[in-house]
Amino acid sequence: MDFRFAATAFATAFTIIDPVGMIPLALAVTTGATAQARAAIVDRAVIIGAGVILVMALAGRPLLEYLGITLPAFTIAGGVLLFLIAIDMLFARRPGTKQSDAEEREVAQIENPAVFPLAVPMIAGPGTIATVLLLISLTHYEPARLAIVFFAFVAALAVTWLCMRGATLVLRVIGNTGVHVVTRLLGIILAALAVQFVLNGLTMSPLFRR
Repeated sequence: MDFRFAATAFATAFTIIDPVGMIPLALAVTTGATAQARAAIVDRAVIIGAGVILVMALAGRPLLEYLGITLPAFTIAGGVLLFLIAIDMLFARRPGTKQSDAEEREVAQIENPAVFPLAVPMIAGPGTIATVLLLISLTHYEPARLAIVFFAFVAALAVTWLCMRGATLVLRVIGNTGVHVVTRLLGIILAALAVQFVLNGLTMSPLFRR
């Protein structure tokens, strides 16, 4: 088993989805809902988010080939995008790749927030999609590595589901300060991974092999 790749896949999946960071949002968009309704919303959001991630994982290779995008170029672009998300996490800013101002204004008008904003763009936003495509490309389509990526996102989604399901309890235990601390720690990890992705892309590029 490729333990180094497994560590990268799991760390990236957890940091980009940020299960703990989903707690305040889950509480905010389900305000006024009954416990049963909140549970149904969370279940639906995670299932839809998982579906989007799976579709992008399956369509990633033909999409890159159709667009003529090389692996080094996508690795560098993915690393830059992840770094921008990490900066937002570190400085407690709302990630622009996940939710725009116009989208945020629409949240209050949505009766069922499972699809938007929970599933898309918070769980399966552009950053998550870029991460999936990047990790799939780095597997070189080896079955063992593909399985690692699959289980990394399954684990991240499972923890996200647990955090969102128990949002009220978790927030009561760790508080808003705890959520912010964990989000910043994940941001530091994501920033380091993003830089590593860029360095890997530069190393793979023929321009830097001369």
